[in-house]
Amino acid sequence: MRIGVVTFPGSLDDRDAARAVRIAGGEAVALWHGDADLAGVDAVVLPGGFSYGDYLRCGAIARFAPIMGPVIEAAGKGLPVLGICNGFQILCESHLLPGALVRNDRRKFVCRDQRLRVDNAETAWTSAYTAGQEIVVPLKNGEGGYVADEDTLDRLEGEGRVVVRYLGDNPNGSYRGIAGITNAAGNVVGLMPHPEHAVETLCGPTSDGLGFFASVLDRLAAAR
Repeated sequence: MRIGVVTFPGSLDDRDAARAVRIAGGEAVALWHGDADLAGVDAVVLPGGFSYGDYLRCGAIARFAPIMGPVIEAAGKGLPVLGICNGFQILCESHLLPGALVRNDRRKFVCRDQRLRVDNAETAWTSAYTAGQEIVVPLKNGEGGYVADEDTLDRLEGEGRVVVRYLGDNPNGSYRGIAGITNAAGNVVGLMPHPEHAVETLCGPTSDGLGFFASVLDRLAAAR
């Protein structure tokens, strides 16, 4: 299975995401922000970093990159898309996911190994987990506070669209401890923590993040 990893100016976790895809057993395909073609990939990862220097708002400029036109169109047709950290911000700016990410309530950059609970194990990116499973993956952000109006939050909760939630103290002030969400179809997922940094114990605190990449490969294989 061919998983595209988009590089924007300022991306810094694209190599890590591509490596995670390979460790999970997929073929990582490099996609450039300036291209308007997805090269026939089976899924897309929008990696972490500081696209376009986080000018204006995090992800606000990347949302208009040429590559995002086909990403948005394909996501609407069911293509699995994962946004990690800055990628999550881009998905929200693109309106593929509701809400927004704002500056941490502590006004400081947070970098630590983070305990999470998987609340939705039925998405294209989380089916390798079980609902309620606790995992540990790195978290690193300065604008990671997830916010939305109460109606949106209630809808996300009621429809089971909160994918992962922070355990312990809330690291960035995210409403209701939300660390990641999905769209209604379950093919688009965004989260602030970095599963690509936890795919093997040699280079991460755990291998707990590997399930995100294994999940989509299993889902794609089952669809063939």
